Amino acid sequence: MSEQTDDQRTDQRTERPGAAPAEAGAELTGHSGVLAVAAARAHGVETMFTLSGAHVFPMYDGAVTADPPMRLLDVRHEQTAAFAAEATGKLTRVPGLAVLTAGPGVTNGVSAIAQAQFAGSPMVVVGGRAPQNRWGSGSLQELDHPPILSTISKLARTLPTAGDVLPGMDEAFTVAGSSHRGPVFVDVPMDEFFNTASGVVPAGDRQCGAAPDTDAIDTVAGLLAAAQRPVVVLGTDVWADRAEEAALRFVEATGVPAITNGMGRGVIPGGHPLLVTKARGQAFGGADLVIVVGTPLDFRLGYGVFGGKDEAPAARVVHVADSAGQLSTHADLAASVSGDLTTCLDTLLGALERRGQTSYAAWAGSLQDTVRTATERDNLLLRAEADPVHPARIYGELVPRLADDAVVIGDGGDFVSFAGKYVEPQRPGGWLDPGPYGCLGAGLGAAIAARIARPSAQVVLLLGDGAAGFSLMDVDTLVRHDLPVVMVMGNNSAWGLEKGPMQMLYGYDVVADLAPRTAYDEVVKALGGAGETVTDPRRIGPALDRAFASGVPYLVNIITDVEAAYPRATFGI
Repeated sequence: MSEQTDDQRTDQRTERPGAAPAEAGAELTGHSGVLAVAAARAHGVETMFTLSGAHVFPMYDGAVTADPPMRLLDVRHEQTAAFAAEATGKLTRVPGLAVLTAGPGVTNGVSAIAQAQFAGSPMVVVGGRAPQNRWGSGSLQELDHPPILSTISKLARTLPTAGDVLPGMDEAFTVAGSSHRGPVFVDVPMDEFFNTASGVVPAGDRQCGAAPDTDAIDTVAGLLAAAQRPVVVLGTDVWADRAEEAALRFVEATGVPAITNGMGRGVIPGGHPLLVTKARGQAFGGADLVIVVGTPLDFRLGYGVFGGKDEAPAARVVHVADSAGQLSTHADLAASVSGDLTTCLDTLLGALERRGQTSYAAWAGSLQDTVRTATERDNLLLRAEADPVHPARIYGELVPRLADDAVVIGDGGDFVSFAGKYVEPQRPGGWLDPGPYGCLGAGLGAAIAARIARPSAQVVLLLGDGAAGFSLMDVDTLVRHDLPVVMVMGNNSAWGLEKGPMQMLYGYDVVADLAPRTAYDEVVKALGGAGETVTDPRRIGPALDRAFASGVPYLVNIITDVEAAYPRATFGI
């Protein structure tokens, strides 16, 4: 086959149907892939994450012939494509797009879709589907996907004809991006994917959240005005609902101590005097009022039970969510509010100001004293010279090297738990973790998404050696697409999150060990990246410097002490 110049390929693209820019409100004619791409772009999508499959070829043609073309990012496992779309939704607050071929392509994406449902991540997954004109005959990968996906998505449906694709995709992105956000799945029969239809290009307008109930706001204001030891918890939906400025404004104006989790981390900058995450036990145990904003009252928050420390009474609990369906039904709530979180927080602040300012300075001061003591105690571990390396020492070297705009991704159990303790982001929107679903293997997809979404920022992927086994092959994707990422591995040669608890329960452990000191950095090198193994704590810092300066996917494989387990109060049950 003769080679073509870039100009020749461009000419061919612009001469084909659907190549003209698709303006909102314009009539568009093309095959289903052209229509689907136009709808996605109307909603702000710039990248399609996928792994090649014939059932979805029209989506690729729609991307290539679009003006300008939509970026195609192909991976080595469909789970990575779906995790990349999920992370894109988190980082950009625009639904990510994954396109998965029929049957196993779709089912390989199920864990990422479930993670998006638990985390409230906006994403749309388009699946291929066996041809409608052969349905029931046993064609390749014939599977009815929507019943499988319906329990872990906001919406799961088949778009049965080419004429359904444009409005169906518009609905998918609108639903995914509306409160409470989450994943939407649609599939299109293969024969209809290749068929042509016409439709109107959607506007792709972002849906605003509902206005909160003012009586409920007044109730919360009364509780807060009467409280002496309040705490506010800021979670992922504060970021997702674009309420990070309102949240910081609320905390600083009221003086209420704050704890953050999930993508709420960074809303109150690390080191801020009212950020008391390091005094979490005292704050939750001694509080008389806890206001939880934008996160569920799940195992991470003691299922919504606070207070009771040192014979203190149980705390009153207020839950504030972006939509009514997210309000807790199991916790004993003193009040609840739902709606647009910026409006909720600003309206609550206004109601408090009308009541007159209440000071929580003594309470905040006692928590700040605990934070200072904890920080001093932590510094001993962050500088630890232990051999094998204590996981905390890795963060002692990494944290000073992180820029304010760094994106830090956690993919692991015990090792990433240490990150939650020692990494305090300076800005919102720069922390990605598995969330309440606790799914390993999300890291490479999230790293791909982060490097695309934040091209000038540091992207750091924190990997447990166990988690790396789920997706390390997708370093090949980083290399092929020129996406430099610094990967930092805590390699304790075990499933650390399971080994300790099993020993505690039974006095022994099984199926919790991995091969000792595996050279995962050599795997990265074989795939075209770079890396090194580190066993000496004094060599961690220089290795990180080389990783950040390399400009390639680089794995710093640090051998850590399996006995240095993260101290935890809950196993998530």
